[in-house]
Amino acid sequence: MIKLQVIGNLGKDCVTNTVNGKNVMNFTVAHTEKFKDSTGAQREKTIWVDCAYWSDRTGIAPYLKKGTQVYVEGAPEVRTYTTQDGKSGASLSLRVQTIQLLGSRSTEGAGASSSYNQGYSSPASQPIEPPVASDIADDLPF
Repeated sequence: MIKLQVIGNLGKDCVTNTVNGKNVMNFTVAHTEKFKDSTGAQREKTIWVDCAYWSDRTGIAPYLKKGTQVYVEGAPEVRTYTTQDGKSGASLSLRVQTIQLLGSRSTEGAGASSSYNQGYSSPASQPIEPPVASDIADDLPF
C-alpha cells in the first residue's frame, strides 16, 4: 500500500455529489514548497492534488472552503490525459481516507491562520490550579 499525506490549502470550495448512491466530496489541495535554486534565488513550487473523499459523513463539507488549511491522507493515483493541443499531461489525485481541518485564512491578514474552534475553550486550554496539600492528604488510601 502506498500512502500519501498532504498539508495544504484548498484551492476552491468543496463540491459534494452522489455517484451510484454513494456520497463523494471533491476538492483540490495546493501544497507550496519554497526552495533556493542553483543560483541561490528563492523559488516556489506548487503541487495541486485533486481529492475525492467517499464517505457518508458529509458534515465536514461546509467547512471545506477555499483557503482552508487541511491535512489529508490516502491512496494516491496519477492520471494521464491529452490536452486540447495534443500534449500529454498528468495530474495527481488522492482517494482520501483521513481529513483534518487545520485552520483557515483570516480575512484581516493574508496567510494568517485561525482555528475553527473560535469561541470554544477546551478543558486543556483552561488554566489548571494545582491541588492544595490538604486535598491530596484526604485522598490517600492509607
